[in-house]
Amino acid sequence: MPQTSISDPLRQLHRPPLRVITGGEAVSADAIEVRIEPLRNPTAVEAIWRDLEARAAPSFFVSWLWIGTWLAHLPKNAAPHLVTAVLYGRVVGMAVLCRRGTWRLGVRPRARWFLHETGDARFDRLAIEYNGILAERSAADAVVAGCLDRVLRHLGRLDQLVLPGITSDLDVAACRLAADAGLRAEATHIDTAHWIDYAEIRRTSKDYRASLGRNTRQAVSRTLRLYGERGPVEHHLMETVPEALAAFTELAELHNARWGRKGAFANPAFRPFHEDLIKHGVPAGAVRISRTTVGGQTIGVLYNFVHDGEVLHYQSGFLYEEDAKLKPGLLSHVLAIEDSFARGERGYDFMAGSAAHKSRLANAERTLKRIIVGADTIEHRIEAMVRQGRRALAEFRNSAE
Repeated sequence: MPQTSISDPLRQLHRPPLRVITGGEAVSADAIEVRIEPLRNPTAVEAIWRDLEARAAPSFFVSWLWIGTWLAHLPKNAAPHLVTAVLYGRVVGMAVLCRRGTWRLGVRPRARWFLHETGDARFDRLAIEYNGILAERSAADAVVAGCLDRVLRHLGRLDQLVLPGITSDLDVAACRLAADAGLRAEATHIDTAHWIDYAEIRRTSKDYRASLGRNTRQAVSRTLRLYGERGPVEHHLMETVPEALAAFTELAELHNARWGRKGAFANPAFRPFHEDLIKHGVPAGAVRISRTTVGGQTIGVLYNFVHDGEVLHYQSGFLYEEDAKLKPGLLSHVLAIEDSFARGERGYDFMAGSAAHKSRLANAERTLKRIIVGADTIEHRIEAMVRQGRRALAEFRNSAE
């Protein structure tokens, strides 16, 4: 399908008054040049991305460890495009968009552009969170706005921009720019990421477990006592890549026993992607896999990331038994949190998801959204109504179960 784009001069009139401060001097938005080009050789991007990453403050999911691994595993039909922002000859912003053609309603060709996703729902179950644009710290707000503005002006009349797993800052910027451009922004998914702010605990208590609610403390103590009757309860960190990969295999077995075809490993891209991530992330200290054992038997495996002094919980596998008083997940997380707290780290993030233990163990939360930006057409309105109907049906089914 041929690529379409817009050059409507009215869009130019809505360009936001961006300003960049470099060396104490204000620079106009016109000084930022933003290019969107097909990404034919992802390996050639690594050096530039890593250089910018050292001057930015990205989330783990915008670091080269995640992005580089993701690019290496893209499906053949992903059509990645590189967004590059340049200021006075220096790269100050980067992102990857994947273009996916669609004819959902009608016969007019259009496309969706996905920020660090492919549009292939099965592959995208890798689930990016804290998504965003890699931007130099000194000019981050202006660079992000400049990139978004350029991408929105790049869209064809029926095209859409999809921003998955974004925080409130990017959500606000995207919605403002969409309104300025006369486009419609729709939040198609809103999730809560529960996390533990260690600074708050250190202000009120030196003991993480003491900061928990009474019922949660009792559940942890009871679980420890019951498991302790079988043998020593231990928390082990996987220090080498072979150890980490072996524990990941154990995690997969436990996870599949619990979730089967509904689980993460039902996605055929999941395991090879994460095995590569582990191979590169463990030596760098960016991947932390831990195993909780009782008398030498594994009852839980946690697969976490470590970034900017914060632990991000990504996936897990637990040995569930008939006795509901035994809570392997709760205990595994508490032991991992206490280990992280003792290391002087900043926090422990459970990321998106509604599992009950997340709110019980956390003391803070963040909002993550998935938004779609595009022209306010009848096709897009019908699609929005269909999505709303599906969400309502899913909520009804969940409440009935």
